[in-house]
Amino acid sequence: MDRRTFIGSVASGFLTAPFAARAQNSAIPVIGFLSGQWPGPWDTYVAAFRNGLGEAGFVEGKNVAIEFRWAEGRYDRLPALAADLVRRNVAVLVAAGGGIREAQAATSTIPIVFTTGNDPVETGLVASLAHPGGNATGVSFVTSQLATKRLELLHQMVPKATVIAMMMNPRTAAPETRVRSMQEAARSLGLQLEIVSARTEAEIDAAFVTLAQLRAGALLVDSDPYFNGRREQVVALAARHAVPAMYDARAFVDAGGLMTYGGSLPEIYRQAGIYAGKILNGAKPADLPILQPTKIALVINLKTAKALGLRFRSRCYCARMR
Repeated sequence: MDRRTFIGSVASGFLTAPFAARAQNSAIPVIGFLSGQWPGPWDTYVAAFRNGLGEAGFVEGKNVAIEFRWAEGRYDRLPALAADLVRRNVAVLVAAGGGIREAQAATSTIPIVFTTGNDPVETGLVASLAHPGGNATGVSFVTSQLATKRLELLHQMVPKATVIAMMMNPRTAAPETRVRSMQEAARSLGLQLEIVSARTEAEIDAAFVTLAQLRAGALLVDSDPYFNGRREQVVALAARHAVPAMYDARAFVDAGGLMTYGGSLPEIYRQAGIYAGKILNGAKPADLPILQPTKIALVINLKTAKALGLRFRSRCYCARMR
């Protein structure tokens, strides 16, 4: 991002809770890192995870090892990858960018730390935010709950667009519930919302052809780790088709996308690293409340907005990024 990028934010910090630490095992523990995505696009998040581990007193190669398993967008590989990590008897299993269900199916005893954009209680991952219960805890970045706000902000940015498309991945979203709530939000804004599905690289290409056929004036890219992993492709297609698009993660804007509204994913992964370190120090997942960000940022790439002939209008407070 250059100096023509602005960021608006509300509140700050993470909801936290105290924890009970216990003695660390004398042997070097191994963390299993399971993801449905690619290692390249996740480099920044993995670095943030390592930073969190460091804050908890663990340095990879010194007093902790990390075994990575990447499905590279092939979600059908996740069960086998999760089972492999369980067979290796890892001390903590981290599920990030997909793979939470597979991790939980693979073990009920190894502690699990996850990151998710959905409500973990609503989706049945944990019993409650304050008391997760079981062997899993983690960080929810509530991005799915922000979808209606993203639609509203996109409408403000492109007020003349009466038809807006929403690209969803039917593999990882909860299509019926999400579509129903988004259609209601669109109607309240006087908009027509068209849903386009994409679960592969080819289907992402096809989705943009469909946008033209629908005469959609803007695009809302649903929160999904697969889209994040394919962000270069999505952003390039949006530019090629001159479609104003709203995303859920800052990385899209850094790649040249128009705008995003959500929490900081590097900060979320840092918190996941801290939680993994706490568990290595003896804390139990059931005693670690689900963390949620209280810092939500609106980020706009002004270079892209100018190329699309758009002007930035917002009531939020803005600070120049350097």
